Amino acid sequence: MSGRVEYEPASVKDLLAEMKDTAELLIDLSYSAVLHGSDDVAAEVLKLEERMDVLQLRARMSLLMAARNPEDAETLAPVLGVVGAAEKISDAAGDIAKVVLEDIRVPDAIRAALPEAVESLERAELTVDSAYAGRTLLDVNLETETGVRVLAIRRGGDWLLNPDRDTELVAGDVLLLRGPEDRIGGVYETATGESYEPPAVPEPSIDDLGRAVDSVVTMKNMSELSVDLAYGAVLFDSTDLAAEVVELEAEVDALKSRFEAWTLRAASRVEDPVSLRGLVHIATATEVISDAAVEISEGVLRGLDTHVVVQEAVEESDEVIVRETVEAGSALDGATLGGKEVATETGMRVIAVRRPDAETDEWVVQPGPETEVTAGDVLLAKGTRASADRLRDLASA
Repeated sequence: MSGRVEYEPASVKDLLAEMKDTAELLIDLSYSAVLHGSDDVAAEVLKLEERMDVLQLRARMSLLMAARNPEDAETLAPVLGVVGAAEKISDAAGDIAKVVLEDIRVPDAIRAALPEAVESLERAELTVDSAYAGRTLLDVNLETETGVRVLAIRRGGDWLLNPDRDTELVAGDVLLLRGPEDRIGGVYETATGESYEPPAVPEPSIDDLGRAVDSVVTMKNMSELSVDLAYGAVLFDSTDLAAEVVELEAEVDALKSRFEAWTLRAASRVEDPVSLRGLVHIATATEVISDAAVEISEGVLRGLDTHVVVQEAVEESDEVIVRETVEAGSALDGATLGGKEVATETGMRVIAVRRPDAETDEWVVQPGPETEVTAGDVLLAKGTRASADRLRDLASA
């Protein structure tokens, strides 16, 4: 990153909200870059990482200006922790993207496993003769008709992280699209005028390598969940959620140890052990994301009151994290997520299910449509505030 960053008055709340949304987008983009082997997507990660560097500097400056006495310093210290953690997530995502940009080799098995863990995400540059150009997202009605969502737009050097119904799509915009694999190709072709080629999915071979790859994918899922839970802990000032973040981080550490053992075993049986370097880079960066999640929730863990600007930033960010308990006799009691079409009917994406009544108090990370929930299960979900109300209606008796 180049160029001097000078202090200018700014809302810490707005800066934190943008940092949260940027960090979450960076995680998605970095793994998608690996899945597709895409230099273009990886380059977008580094552009966003530069943007994050500027945001964190401006946030630190504003916080330093706000601290006038020891009491201010005590209340603002956890906010600095949230800023630093978001920056670490950004740096880790950049490290994952560099696996692609610096041609650090990864085994084919990682691209075989990632499609199950990464939602389809594409980068599309809008052409002047596209049917979308010059129209608003409301006019295009993209998400309703195709299930594909515009996550963010890069327009020149500026980023629109929260495009809404009134956002106009302009020729030259770089759209970051997320949606079903069978729909995203058509949207990509309409936007760019180019044919869409989904990533090739090779079959894994060596057992130990397959286990190592599975460990990385599980680490990714748990690390992403940790970040969501950490922001949820801040939003709800919940020591329970913060404690879950710590437990997930410990599980990620354990997975990293098993990953290292399986990778060393696999190294003796692959033709080119150097091809495992990229896998090691990804695992290391993924563990950093998990560690950063603990830092986000550290203020809650230490019993410090969550600063109001952090809570407001989480509430006003692109997506909110909600926690709903399935009540006995509700529409969800004894039903599968797919059977009740939770995502379609509510607009909320259930990212995890905790079963506190189970013998082992288990977490189901990234539940699928076949996942059954019963009374007492706790759903962690992401979506808009309006969508959260619809999920609450389904979970309530």
